[in-house]
Amino acid sequence: MSARVAVLVPCHNEAVAIPGVVAGFRAAVPQATIYVYDNNSTDGTPEAAAAAGAVVRTERRQGKGNVVRRMFADIEADAYLLVDGDGTYDPAAAPDMVRVLLEERLDMVTAVRVTEAAGAYRPGHRLGNRVLTGMVRLVFGDGITDMLSGYRCFSRRFVKSFPALSEGFETETEFTVHALELRLPVAEVRTPYAERPAGSASKLRTYRDGWRILRTIVSLVQRERPLAFFGLTAGALLVLSAGLFAPVLATYLTTGLVPRMPTFLASVALLVLASLSLACGLILHTVTRGRIEAKRIAYLSLPPPGEPIRPVPRGTDAP
Repeated sequence: MSARVAVLVPCHNEAVAIPGVVAGFRAAVPQATIYVYDNNSTDGTPEAAAAAGAVVRTERRQGKGNVVRRMFADIEADAYLLVDGDGTYDPAAAPDMVRVLLEERLDMVTAVRVTEAAGAYRPGHRLGNRVLTGMVRLVFGDGITDMLSGYRCFSRRFVKSFPALSEGFETETEFTVHALELRLPVAEVRTPYAERPAGSASKLRTYRDGWRILRTIVSLVQRERPLAFFGLTAGALLVLSAGLFAPVLATYLTTGLVPRMPTFLASVALLVLASLSLACGLILHTVTRGRIEAKRIAYLSLPPPGEPIRPVPRGTDAP
């Protein structure tokens, strides 16, 4: 039996680009069903997508993360191609991405953007992607070189075990951290990246969305690496406490007096906060380990790529 492939296209005001996106994927992966999820467009995007042959659905909550959450919950397939509806990604790469996913039994294949067009991948966006990707690689491990790519292929067990907590463009960061944290098998495929069609405008705001992605990374570090996060915080507080206490101790050793009582009390307060921070890190580390184990079990409860879904007969236990 051939694999069921679903192309998922989140859209907001992409009436200019969406017909070409749908046509490109219909030609590249003719066996796939193309789903366009409209996110409160006001320019006729749903009508343009339907006229091009896509299955059109709607998500009212604004933001790409909200659309991804809805798509992952609604659609059943063996391989999921997620792509932006702006016409910048190459549909011709889709068959190779699906093939690599199924043949190598992977859970995520990321399209690494390759372009010489300055308007397609602006220097500020390129630098920001490198910095943010480097931060995630440093904390969660190697395996991803283009963390913010909007073109990916997922297995069913990735999609159905993915928490999908974000609301906006930071959802790509969640994809990466989820894969690295659970040590899922992933790969990358280099693909051309083009400029937007004339008449369309990017929804990405460099500073606003960059700040939201950075905030998401910090939040994920706090949530998924609490011992490192609170341990570093405890270390910083301990250094400040020692810096305040050192002159007080020097004066006491010389004169036998403690004339800087506010400074002494501040150093003690910082020492207490450092101890509390370390204790929080140790406790949350245990909690996080339990959550990771639960996510891993949920992931393993689903069949790997290339194998059909095996329903459990009524009245029997799962093997």
